[in-house]
Amino acid sequence: MQVEERAGIRQTEIVIDGKTIVVKTGRMAKQSGGAVEISCGETMVLVTATESKKVRDGIDYFPLLVDYEEKLYSVGRIPGSFGRREGKAPDKCILTSRLIDRPIRPLFKEGYRNDVQIVATTMSADMENPADTLAMLGASFALELAGLPFNGPVGAVRVGRVDGKLVGNPTYEQLDNSDLDLVVAGTESSIMMVEAGCNFVTEKDILAAIDYAHQIIKKQVEAQRDFVKAVGRTVKEFVAPPCLESLKNLVAEKATEALKASMNSVTDKLVRQGHIDAAIKAINEAIAELEEGHELKSVSGGKIAEYLENYEAELMRAKVLDTGIRADGRRCDEVRPITVECGVLPRTHGTGLFTRGTTQVLSVATLGIGSDAQRLDSVDPQTEKRYMHHYNFPGFSVGEVKPMRGPGRREIGHGALAERALIPALPSQDEFPYVIRVVSEVLESNGSTSMASTCGSSLSLMDAGVPLKATIGGIAMGLILEGDRCAVLTDIQGLEDFLGDMDFKVTGSKEGITALQMDIKIEGISLEIMRIALDQAKRGRVHIIDKMEAVLPAPREEMSPWAPRIITVHINQEDIGTVIGPGGKMIRRIIEETGATIDIEDDGTVRIGSVDQEGGRAARDWIVNLVKRIEVGVVYSGRVTRIIPVGCFVEVLPGKEGLVHISQLENRRVEKVEDVVAVGQKVIVKVKEIDERNRVNLTMKGVSDEEKALCEQQNP
Repeated sequence: MQVEERAGIRQTEIVIDGKTIVVKTGRMAKQSGGAVEISCGETMVLVTATESKKVRDGIDYFPLLVDYEEKLYSVGRIPGSFGRREGKAPDKCILTSRLIDRPIRPLFKEGYRNDVQIVATTMSADMENPADTLAMLGASFALELAGLPFNGPVGAVRVGRVDGKLVGNPTYEQLDNSDLDLVVAGTESSIMMVEAGCNFVTEKDILAAIDYAHQIIKKQVEAQRDFVKAVGRTVKEFVAPPCLESLKNLVAEKATEALKASMNSVTDKLVRQGHIDAAIKAINEAIAELEEGHELKSVSGGKIAEYLENYEAELMRAKVLDTGIRADGRRCDEVRPITVECGVLPRTHGTGLFTRGTTQVLSVATLGIGSDAQRLDSVDPQTEKRYMHHYNFPGFSVGEVKPMRGPGRREIGHGALAERALIPALPSQDEFPYVIRVVSEVLESNGSTSMASTCGSSLSLMDAGVPLKATIGGIAMGLILEGDRCAVLTDIQGLEDFLGDMDFKVTGSKEGITALQMDIKIEGISLEIMRIALDQAKRGRVHIIDKMEAVLPAPREEMSPWAPRIITVHINQEDIGTVIGPGGKMIRRIIEETGATIDIEDDGTVRIGSVDQEGGRAARDWIVNLVKRIEVGVVYSGRVTRIIPVGCFVEVLPGKEGLVHISQLENRRVEKVEDVVAVGQKVIVKVKEIDERNRVNLTMKGVSDEEKALCEQQNP
């Protein structure tokens, strides 16, 4: 790739399916470790990578912090918050931060403990080209320029499929017409991360799209290497802390039996933790007996825990690879026992209680009307959400004490995955004009809670009477990879997720995939391993759906009596103001008197929601009468609203009245209007004429006895 330099600014370009990505460095944020401006069209993201100067002592993890920010000035808009500035990061930004983090974290060298922060800021957005994959690619560029001990570069690309053709980095418009929204990140040789939403796409087509993405990633990696070489940055030297062989041997000597016992008790966390505590106690007692000056005398508890965890992983992984039997006695392709219940909460609209092994999730569906939709204030074209899934993970689900705060990044990520899994199965708005919210409460956790939430959500929606296109199930796949030896694990639990190499979540129906999410802890996997995992996942998914459909084979025909019933009415656009009334007076009156909720869309679609069916019908009739046109020659039943010397006004339709002249009251001369009618009196009138000023003239004496009888029958 050619790298250009002008006035200290270096620039390169990457062309993907006719769209050009431009990368610049040397103009902005020059005090950061590495900074790039990356753009496609008129969407531009500034990405920086900065390293702390000090090592974080006493921790057993890599302290990487990733923040993706959207500035509303990027689309020429002032934030809608009270303070008129960007506040708490919206879910979209948190999900994008996770997208950036997941393929990068495993590639930092083992033992590296400096704080590293990546900040990606969307500074211009053209509402055509998504910024998230640009931020992911820019993060790798910035890390390479910062010269950190990072085994990259990493490429990132989105793949769509429009009219059967795969498209790299599609526009928002192309995504609207695509049955696939696949984000892939990887190195030159392997895949690091997959995130996808699909409209019942087959495993074969998914693999083809991932392979297509990997060919693009190889171009991106080559461009980064050329760019960094042209800039002249070198990689910081880093030497991992040496392995303490004496501690490794001591852990093996003192902890083997306790760790084996803990793995045999993997389904009972309290018993398992007791065995681990016993192992730690034995190690500490052995260290206490060592002579003064021994290198293990000063070892920290965190270091002991780190070596204990590594040794436990060795034991667990060896057992699976040598015997094909997992810690809890299952085969590699075996799913834990499943139980399913529906309708467990009497006053909610729909519930699904899904239990798999010692993981249990209760999902609750709530149906609402249009005004309940979530309004979005972001740089994306989407302005509202009519289907929402929220995931809660309290401390008691893992037997711990944890403050009840707002959702963290993990909760938001798991909720978004389960939400994406169900979207392809939902009916259209015309078929089912409800706003839907599902809340998944994790009651017990031992791995795969997001997939249990997917299953629970599907059950709760069917229990609520939502006409899903198919039952959706989800399963999490794991991996143990040692050299040429490999085991793919179906339905991983907590231990296998924690000590394994992969967490690969797959959701869908029996026929096709609706969502994917893959994270790994090693430096990539091959397409062949992904093929094996997808095939095994399908068998597990079908097994789970069979268990679900044995309890609830199809959506219920009747909704909960506590769910609102929606009546749809279409009116002319020019009548919207009539229904709303001056300052909203009329619509407020209808809502107050009928108890219904009313949403009016710009095209004249009126949706009336009410748990009380009588109230809904009353609101519908009121609106229909409000917009009904008064016709000449038609007989109406109305009430006298006011009296003037020359006649009386009669309301023949809600908010619409006409004048009965004194000469049209009776078939005789009337001296005084009050001699014939009074305010509030019900009368039968016929429309005599509507003049050029749209004034309605009525008559009472021109109505026949037959017309009166028919009108009274229709309007008792």
